[in-house]
Amino acid sequence: MARERRRKLNEGSDPRHHEKDLRGFQPQCKREKKRKVDVTHICLMLAAICSALGFGAYAYNLYMKWWLAGRVTTLHPSPRILDSNSSSPLLAPEKFWGSYRPQVYFGMKTRSPKSLVTGLMWMQQTELDVHLRHTCEQNDGLPSYGWLMHDGLNFGVQEIRDLGFILRTEFVKRVGGQHGGDWSWRITGKAEGAESQASLISLLFYVATDGQGTLQPHLEERTRLAFVTGSTEELGRFRVTFQKPWAGEGKAPIFASFNHLKAVSPSLHQLTDIVKSSLSNRFIHRPPVGKKKHYFAVDTFRPSPPAPGGTPAGDDCQVLVHQVTLQLPFQVEVVFESGSFTDRPSMLSGEVLTAALAQHLSTFEDKFDSIFQLRKKGFNPSQVQFAKAALSNMIGGMGYFYGHSIVQSKYNEQPVLYPEGPLFTAVPSRSFFPRGFLWDEGFHQLLLSHWDAAMSKEVIAHWLDVMNVEGWIPREQILDNEARSKVPLEFILQRNENANPPTLFLVLEKLTRGLERSSLVQKDQLYLRKLLPRLRTWYDWYNTTQAGVLPYTFRWRGRDEDTNMYLNPKTLTSGLDDYPRASHPSQDERHVDLRCWMTLASGVMADIATLLGEPMEEYRQMHRVLSDNALLEEQHWSEQLNAFADYGNHTQSVVLEREKIYIPPGQQQHHYPPPRLVRAVRKPPKVQYVGALGYVSLFPFLLQVLQPDSPRLEILFRDMRSEKKLWTPYGLRSLSKTSPLYLKYNTEHDGPYWRGPIWINVNYLAVKALHHYSNIEGPFRQQAADLYQELRGNLIANIYRQYLETGYIWEQYSDSTGKGQGSYPFTGWSALVVLMMAEEY
Repeated sequence: MARERRRKLNEGSDPRHHEKDLRGFQPQCKREKKRKVDVTHICLMLAAICSALGFGAYAYNLYMKWWLAGRVTTLHPSPRILDSNSSSPLLAPEKFWGSYRPQVYFGMKTRSPKSLVTGLMWMQQTELDVHLRHTCEQNDGLPSYGWLMHDGLNFGVQEIRDLGFILRTEFVKRVGGQHGGDWSWRITGKAEGAESQASLISLLFYVATDGQGTLQPHLEERTRLAFVTGSTEELGRFRVTFQKPWAGEGKAPIFASFNHLKAVSPSLHQLTDIVKSSLSNRFIHRPPVGKKKHYFAVDTFRPSPPAPGGTPAGDDCQVLVHQVTLQLPFQVEVVFESGSFTDRPSMLSGEVLTAALAQHLSTFEDKFDSIFQLRKKGFNPSQVQFAKAALSNMIGGMGYFYGHSIVQSKYNEQPVLYPEGPLFTAVPSRSFFPRGFLWDEGFHQLLLSHWDAAMSKEVIAHWLDVMNVEGWIPREQILDNEARSKVPLEFILQRNENANPPTLFLVLEKLTRGLERSSLVQKDQLYLRKLLPRLRTWYDWYNTTQAGVLPYTFRWRGRDEDTNMYLNPKTLTSGLDDYPRASHPSQDERHVDLRCWMTLASGVMADIATLLGEPMEEYRQMHRVLSDNALLEEQHWSEQLNAFADYGNHTQSVVLEREKIYIPPGQQQHHYPPPRLVRAVRKPPKVQYVGALGYVSLFPFLLQVLQPDSPRLEILFRDMRSEKKLWTPYGLRSLSKTSPLYLKYNTEHDGPYWRGPIWINVNYLAVKALHHYSNIEGPFRQQAADLYQELRGNLIANIYRQYLETGYIWEQYSDSTGKGQGSYPFTGWSALVVLMMAEEY
């Protein structure tokens, strides 16, 4: 329309079109001549106006293109849910400091844009090489690491098992003053076996600024960094004291060697490299008895020349490193003291620290037992400790990030920076996914809301506050260089037509139902009123950008475009990545899982609007239509497959085969790249249901869209319990063994992900749904109850067993052996095992 309008306007501005109209006009008198002059004048004026209109249309088109391009980076106009200073030490002093750097084994920072950063590195001294531990890496090969207890506010206790020894990291916070108060660390090292008693360990504590602030080292005996003083805008003045180590709990003095380093780093994610590059060849360690030993130590900082266009020196991070090298066993403490804490009763160290830890441990135990009541449900002490660790690892994986996403819409020729801002969120995995994921976060909050409802509400608000004017939320939050250093380049860019399952509605559903059963207090009402404008826009964004061709159908955008390279083009936006969809992406697709997510969202929107006395009929009507089981079956039930299914342009007859490369006569094959595996289509696709029984087929049950008397429930229960299809002794597999793409590679190197392995988030939804159907009247109530008990028991037993055997909770589990696989530790949605144990849904 705009292009046609512009063409017509341009035609109207061309005088030649008017000359054609005047060609036959011959004046016969002065009057006629005057009339000719008048007409010509009028025509010229019209031509000028039309010309101006033509230019106006061109300018209008330019303006619209600019305006549309800017919408992707224009934030939502409604008032922010959280005040800009909501994370400040004055409003939330108990949350200001925390273990908000989940990507490192141990470290702390503040909830502020430019935080003082503190952390721990360590290495076991050997004659051969330096293995410096700092950021959580799967290839470090640690037998286990993770939080044993963490309350999210006051303290945390972590155990790290390295090769031959164990480190226990503990921290305690104490609120006071104007800048978040004090905190203390205690690092305890002990040998895991008698043969490791002589191990020489170096602990490297660091303090770093993030582009602003100053640090001043204070030395003793030339090489020992006794304490650091400094100041930043958020902290004012402070002091970090490095206590001398002692030998374990007996407080006996211990011999140690000390070294320190003063350096600068262009970015926080380069701290490891800075320390590694400063290590000298060998120093001499002189124990009180025995022979001399060699060890590596920080020495002199050797800066590399800045890259062209690099970070200005003023934004560099100042870094001070305190290295203490000693033998097992040992204890070392580090104490941070705020300069504004003027009425401090005593230093948070030694016996004072021990007493504070004991008090917080006791409070944590009591709170955990009160909320989850696992002992009453028959779990033994070891299983209860496992559950505490699962919860604590999710809480200890909370991160505070600040920076820009990199985004693009179809109106932007190049990627652009999203507005800078904060995000307080849990992360799926400290080692592999130490950043925020939109669809993971709804599952995270199901657990965290049981532990700390206020913290959960804050996290939800942080996510909704990053929404743009269109209602889009970037599905991966990769906000700074430290986060981007963990992400492959192709996944950094976020596109505004791409969605993610709106799982935040899961926890909002739980929240609103809790409020329905109680009186809506003013604080809750205010919170929901702040949420509502953004939730409306978010809901509308899904309803428009992800709508299907037919009414009340939905289609995930953002499927893989290079269809020849994949056995089945992936749908990363659905969260189910390589789960089989239509083989040939098209506008004809309709996705049953997205339809069910929108059913959930419609119901929650109606409930929130009702609670607030706001208009809700639009949402209630949408929920009624999407909950209509007859319409659901009309759009997604395949009689041939006897299952709910996606619909689209599809063929099962596809294989991966080596492409044929033409090699000219006389040329040798090794001069050419090896032939790739590409997709070959043996039978043309047609519009039909997609034959892939698995998690997607279960969504009308998982999100409780099916009525309790629906005959489809009986079929679904039968498929779930069939060992030839979805049932295993360890949980429900993601794709039936009868499906053509079961455990099939998607490319030569892209192994099956959602094509068979067991995923805990979807199994949690299954257990939750079975619990629901077993507690309401219906013909399949007993079947649901039996499946509930069996599936819940299998999941808990296997996750716990794998934790004992491997030391970790895993991203997914093998459907044939139950063994953990994928990334680890994965204490994002896999930690939902705690809710299954507690039977809290």
